Amino acid sequence: MLNVTLIGTAATMPQMDRATASAAVGSGGRWVLIDCGEGTQTAARRAKISLLKVDVIALTHYHGDHIFGLPGLMQTMGSMNRTSPLWITGPAGLEDALAPILTLAGELPYPLVLRELPEEGICLRDVHPAWPALARLIPFLTEHRVISQGYRVQLNRPGRFMADKARALGVPREMWKQLQTGERVLLDGREIDPEQVTGVPRRGLSVVYSGDTAPCAALEEQANGADLLICEATYPTDDYLDKAEEYGHSTFRQAGELAGRAGVRRLWLTHYSAMVSDPETYLSEAAAGFPEAVCGRDGLTEMLLFDK
Repeated sequence: MLNVTLIGTAATMPQMDRATASAAVGSGGRWVLIDCGEGTQTAARRAKISLLKVDVIALTHYHGDHIFGLPGLMQTMGSMNRTSPLWITGPAGLEDALAPILTLAGELPYPLVLRELPEEGICLRDVHPAWPALARLIPFLTEHRVISQGYRVQLNRPGRFMADKARALGVPREMWKQLQTGERVLLDGREIDPEQVTGVPRRGLSVVYSGDTAPCAALEEQANGADLLICEATYPTDDYLDKAEEYGHSTFRQAGELAGRAGVRRLWLTHYSAMVSDPETYLSEAAAGFPEAVCGRDGLTEMLLFDK
């Protein structure tokens, strides 16, 4: 399963009921935090996200409303006696962009890993062993005023386990669970791959987070068939289309239409401009393209489960 929580849904500046941009996607009791705007750690506590179990902070870009929460959050992790490494990733220019942030955060009692991810992403178990073997974090470029990227958290699912094949290969029962969860095992000098003892891979789970972007082909491709698309909807109506194009953002309608074309299962809107005091007022704009669209709010959470 994947757990998803919207932590902050405001654009540019925090509002009384909205922290700035952030979301958490987790499995196995561990979390990827996507973006870390002002107010993130307070909003994360309200949402019952354990900061000590955040393994990766994935930044979509380096505008203040997506990174100003970092120094305080990193210091808090230190004061909580964190010792496990914290990975921070983002688009090109990560080290230069974070240099002043790290100066503000000061000396930390835990290792910090700054890493720009390859196109194929990373296996999250390589970051912390509690992640499922088939969980990946995948970046993709988006279209904003500055270099930016979105993320896809993908949890693949092996085919059904075939005990008869495992027995035929001499695999002891205590190794079955590793193979069932997608791990290769070593047996008497032989490598046994999960594919040797499982059927056709089944549908996995995926969450796509757009970051700040105009509608673009890369976002639509990554969102194709996703269980949940968390899509920015900075501007409420197409009366602001010129502004959306100028600043590299999306309107409610554009988010809904992209979700519809991509065939996602769920759509949560987020990253509302300060002019959007009540997102529900404009939900019909997104629903025209995706009738099941939901206006995201701070603390909105859902557990995504595999198909039966």
